[in-house]
Amino acid sequence: MTFRTSRRALLAGISAVVFGTASCGLPRSGPNKREIYKGSIMREGDAFVVTVNDHVARATAVQPALGFSSAFRSAGVIGSDTINPGDTLGLTIWENVDDGLLAQQGANATQLNEVQVDGSGYIFVPYAGRIKASGNTPDSLRKIITEKLDAQTPDPQVSVTRLAGDGATVSIMGSIGGQGVYAIERPTRTLSSMIARAGGVSIKPEIAKVIVKRSGQSGEIWLKDLYDNPQMDIALRPGDVILVEEDRRAFTSLGATGAQARVKFETQTLSALEAIATVGGLSSHLADPKGVFVFRNEPAEIASVVLGRNDLVGDQRMVYVLDLTEPNGMFMARDFVIRDGDTIYVTEAPYVQWQKSISVLTGSAATANQISNIGG
Repeated sequence: MTFRTSRRALLAGISAVVFGTASCGLPRSGPNKREIYKGSIMREGDAFVVTVNDHVARATAVQPALGFSSAFRSAGVIGSDTINPGDTLGLTIWENVDDGLLAQQGANATQLNEVQVDGSGYIFVPYAGRIKASGNTPDSLRKIITEKLDAQTPDPQVSVTRLAGDGATVSIMGSIGGQGVYAIERPTRTLSSMIARAGGVSIKPEIAKVIVKRSGQSGEIWLKDLYDNPQMDIALRPGDVILVEEDRRAFTSLGATGAQARVKFETQTLSALEAIATVGGLSSHLADPKGVFVFRNEPAEIASVVLGRNDLVGDQRMVYVLDLTEPNGMFMARDFVIRDGDTIYVTEAPYVQWQKSISVLTGSAATANQISNIGG
């Protein structure tokens, strides 16, 4: 009886030491499930802890909508030959006399190369004077110059060509094959054709975003959506600035996963299952597949749908729980969409802390035994 009592007392003492050791000071990757649930508004904390189901997955599957406003989309394609301030023109004038007004002796044609259209849209032509060029096509300008010269030289013939000039150009920069200033010409009057003209993007198309700045306004679109939706292939305007940049969205991975890191998105949409796979999956030696948590500041309008409430104001702290051991747990992880700024945290399995505690005890016992041997 005394032996049994002593044995029970010994086991109870060992258990108390193990649990005491596990609860204080042992290294671990972060809070356990009990501590996270303790942070719920229903208990002592200020966050909503919600188990992911079909309703939650649908309500939170929100992605930033990128696209151009009606002001961008309604702008028609400009004529490829429309003259603008800053353009450069080439003029050739033929005179039907041997000794003309403009031609050198022995020639009947005069070339005026690189005639600059000034900021007000005018050019100067000898004997024709100051002529409004901007807003005209080369052909209409040809007729105007011909009429001006006709009174001074018999039957003049005029040719006007529009050269690439600063007045009808766009600037392209960022992750593009060839940054620079490009003229809006007949083959490059739309956004997609201009990107192609500049050598295409130099990053993965799946994460390429195109931003267009025009007259104080800005619009942006995913490159893939630009090619998939012809109505988003907007017409360009002189002075447009086109920027191609890599998607900046990212999530943070912590806990018992293959990597502790801030991870950039590699696709437009990313599920929880894909995000876990991106960081190497769950640690097979540490992770608790019942304890996969997603921490997020959720806008009130989404949180209200998730929680079925109408009294929420401002962003809400939400903790979404995924249990991969449930029959549909993997499907829920596949359907739950990760958003920019999310933190994915995987808790350690309960036995991990137990093992750490046992290791501490056995290590202490071994040390004590060594000391005893030395003393002996």
